[in-house]
Amino acid sequence: MNKWLKAFLFLIGAAILTRLIPFSNWFRMLDTMIHELGHAVVTLLVSGRVLRIELNPDHSGVTYSLLISDWSQIVVSLAGYITASLFAIAMFYGYYRQKQGIGLIIISVLALATIVFFVRSGYGLWWLIIFIAVNMAFYFIGGWIRNFYYLLLAFLCLEESLMGPVTLLLRSLTAPAQAGDAANLANLTMVPALVWSLLFLGISLLCAMSSLQLYWKNGQRENLKSRRQHLNLK
Repeated sequence: MNKWLKAFLFLIGAAILTRLIPFSNWFRMLDTMIHELGHAVVTLLVSGRVLRIELNPDHSGVTYSLLISDWSQIVVSLAGYITASLFAIAMFYGYYRQKQGIGLIIISVLALATIVFFVRSGYGLWWLIIFIAVNMAFYFIGGWIRNFYYLLLAFLCLEESLMGPVTLLLRSLTAPAQAGDAANLANLTMVPALVWSLLFLGISLLCAMSSLQLYWKNGQRENLKSRRQHLNLK
């Protein structure tokens, strides 16, 4: 089977399964948090100023910032979707290296930093506090339950990092002025929002493939380990 078709079918199956897990929809905000953190960190890197981040119940988010030049606005607008896609790879790399516990700590630290520096009040503040508490609960539970929880977060990030650009692409076709980061980039560069949406989608697909390869490699390693143990028992 073609590797892209295999990845597509696997993602469809994973998307269906994760939506059957209670409260999984609530955890999808993690992707939004990473997306907005990407905007915020790059804003600081280009000497801008981050005023605040808002995380909304509908999984949308906004980073309010002050930037002094068009090129810095372009870089910041690019950062959100690309950061979310790269973060999905990082999640699966942690799974591949069997560092789920460390991964949960890192995610919690990022959420805490978001509270300290960027989120002031509202739904986002309470979501971050509860999210950190849930992460720590699973961290101390440990074992297969912690690993399952981590893998759930990884797949949710992977799916959202793909669905975000897909939604953006559809908006670019139907209402280009409302296409979020793609619309901002179109206004700054005169390149249509559709082109930027396709760029984000292409990057997210490449990152998704890299993430799944890490997942499949881990599965192959576990199968090999099981076979060796089986042979030793014989």
